[in-house]
Amino acid sequence: MNSLIVTLEYFVFITFELIALFMLISAAVEIILMYIPQEKIKKWLSGRGILGNVMAAGFGALTPFCACSTIPMTVGFLNAGVPFGSTMSFLIASPLLNPIIIGMLGAMVGIKAMITYFILAFIASVLFGFVLEKAGMQKYVKNVRLKGGNDEPGENKRAWPLKRKLKEAFSSAWGSLRPIMGYLLIGVALGASIYGYMPQDFVMKIAGPDNIFAIPIAAVLGIPLYIRAETAIPIGVALMSKGMSIGTVIALIIGGAGMAIPEMTMLASIFRKKLVAAIVAVIFLTAVISGYLFNILL
Repeated sequence: MNSLIVTLEYFVFITFELIALFMLISAAVEIILMYIPQEKIKKWLSGRGILGNVMAAGFGALTPFCACSTIPMTVGFLNAGVPFGSTMSFLIASPLLNPIIIGMLGAMVGIKAMITYFILAFIASVLFGFVLEKAGMQKYVKNVRLKGGNDEPGENKRAWPLKRKLKEAFSSAWGSLRPIMGYLLIGVALGASIYGYMPQDFVMKIAGPDNIFAIPIAAVLGIPLYIRAETAIPIGVALMSKGMSIGTVIALIIGGAGMAIPEMTMLASIFRKKLVAAIVAVIFLTAVISGYLFNILL
């Protein structure tokens, strides 16, 4: 009975916390993007050299996109003439530096962990985007053109009164939350069950800080286990409470967020196998290196 009460308390508290975080972060990002015209974004990303990679990773960090939005934007950038390296930095940063992931990590794991995660993932996005371009991987991009139109330009929304902007921002946030509410509740329910019932000794044995192979294994296991960040993080936090090292949790999140099966399937439609394999290798290395660094630093 005690375990059931603890499980239900965890479920209710984390559910309300994640919904509030999701709505506030998504609305804030929507308002920020209203002030940035799309043409200006493309101009920033078109900067030559490492600066273009930095700007692209920064834009990826600002956009709470899932694969269904990230991939079309990636194709759009390539078709618009944005440098390949900058586009790759955006592609890597967008899922890993999703504001929802960053916000949830800060609220549930701690500000220090959030900042460390952001710095490591940002550096990896900039560095690997630059390396992929220098390695000539752009030759493995298929000739794909985007279909359909764009949303109304940012200049129009920028002229809206504040009340309308807030209404639009929270309406958009709710529109993003509603389709994934089921996934969020599944993730919280699994996390609550782990928190209330999974033996701590079992978790410590297979994924504790003393198992040096736990991090690369978690990076791979994150791929089929990952549904969305809103699902993965409460599970990871619950596992941490049972003794899983923070580095293993971070590897699980990065591996799942960056190498999710739906995203890899969509990438295969616009990139050739060698480039898809290179991106998978980049995400895996980011997950493993970040995991070990987290255990050392934190």
